Amino acid sequence: MSHTIVYIGSYAERSAQSIYIYTLDGETGKLAYVHSTGGVLNPSFLTVNADQTRLYAVSETTQQPGSVVSYVLDAHKGQLTPINEQSTNGGAPCHIAIADKGNFLVLPNYIGGSICLYPIQPDGSIGNRAYEVQHHGSSINPDRQDTPHPHSTNVDPSGKFIFVPDLGLDKIVTYEIDREAKQLILQGETAVKPGSGPRHFVFHPQHNYAYVINEISSTIIAFTYDPELQTLAAIQTVGTLPADYQGVNTAAEVLIHPSGQFLYGSNRGHDSIVVFALNPTTGQLTYVEHVSTQGKGPRNFALTPDGAMLLVANQDSSNIVSYRIDQQTGKLTATGESLEIPHPVCLKIFN
Repeated sequence: MSHTIVYIGSYAERSAQSIYIYTLDGETGKLAYVHSTGGVLNPSFLTVNADQTRLYAVSETTQQPGSVVSYVLDAHKGQLTPINEQSTNGGAPCHIAIADKGNFLVLPNYIGGSICLYPIQPDGSIGNRAYEVQHHGSSINPDRQDTPHPHSTNVDPSGKFIFVPDLGLDKIVTYEIDREAKQLILQGETAVKPGSGPRHFVFHPQHNYAYVINEISSTIIAFTYDPELQTLAAIQTVGTLPADYQGVNTAAEVLIHPSGQFLYGSNRGHDSIVVFALNPTTGQLTYVEHVSTQGKGPRNFALTPDGAMLLVANQDSSNIVSYRIDQQTGKLTATGESLEIPHPVCLKIFN
C-alpha cells in the first residue's frame, strides 16, 4: 500500500464491521477501502505501534466492564488478525496509548474513574492488568462532574510519564510508569478552572508547551511544561467557539500541526474545527478561523504525518471529511471528499 494509511475505530455492535483500514490519496483527499473487521463491541479509540505491526483498541461498553483488544497488523497487506482481549475492570474505556517505548498500554475508564496499566508481551499480546489506580472526588457540575471521569491517557515525550485529564475532577493528574514494579506512581496534579471538564491533551512537538481542551467550558488552556519536574503552569485560556454562538457545545479533540505552528480543536454542537496560530516563542494561541466539519459530532480528527491534510470523523452524521492545510496560515480547505462510515470515533494516520 503506497498511500497514507488511515485506521478507523467506531461505535458498532459486536456482529458488525467496526475497525477499518483505508488509504488516503494525498492529492485528492479521497479514502479507499482496504480492510475491516468486527467481533468487538464499540472499538472506539485505538492506537498503533510505531512499525505498524500491532493495533490495540478499547471496547467502550457501559453496561458491563469494558475491554482492550490486540491485533496482529499487516500494514503492507492491510489485514488485522485478533490476538487477545483483557478486561478493563471498569465501564466506558474511552482512550488508549502505548507508553514506555512499547512496553505498556495505559487507558482510562470514564465510568468508574480508574486508570489501567497493561504490559505488552513480546508477541504483541496484552498481558494481565498489572496495575489500576482509582480517582476520587467531584467538581461543581452536578450533571457531569459528580464522580471522577478520566478521559484520556497522554504520554510525555520521554514515554515514561502519563498525563490524565479528568473531566469529573477538573484536574490533570500525572503518573510515572515504574517499569520494574509495573505500577503507576502519582507525580502530581494540575487544577483547572472549576466546571471546565478537561478532556484531551497534547504536547508541543518541539517546545516545552502543552495544551488541554475542556469539554464542558469549550476552552483550551496553554501551559508551559517542565520536563524535569513534570509540572504544568497555565499561561493562556482561549475559547473554542465564536463569541456570538449561543447553542449547546462540547469540545472534543485537540492536536498540533507537525510544524508546531498551528493548533486545532473540534466542537460538537457548533460542529466545527477551530484553528489557532501557535507562537513557538511564547506558546500562546491566536485565533485564525472556524471551519464547518460538514457533519455532526466531530468527536475526533487527525493530521497526516506531513501536515498536508486534516481528516475529521463526524460521529453523529457517520461521515469522514478531508481538508487541505495551508502551510503558511494553517487554514483548512475542504477537498470535496466525504466517506460514509457508521459512527466513526477515532482516526490514526500513518505513512
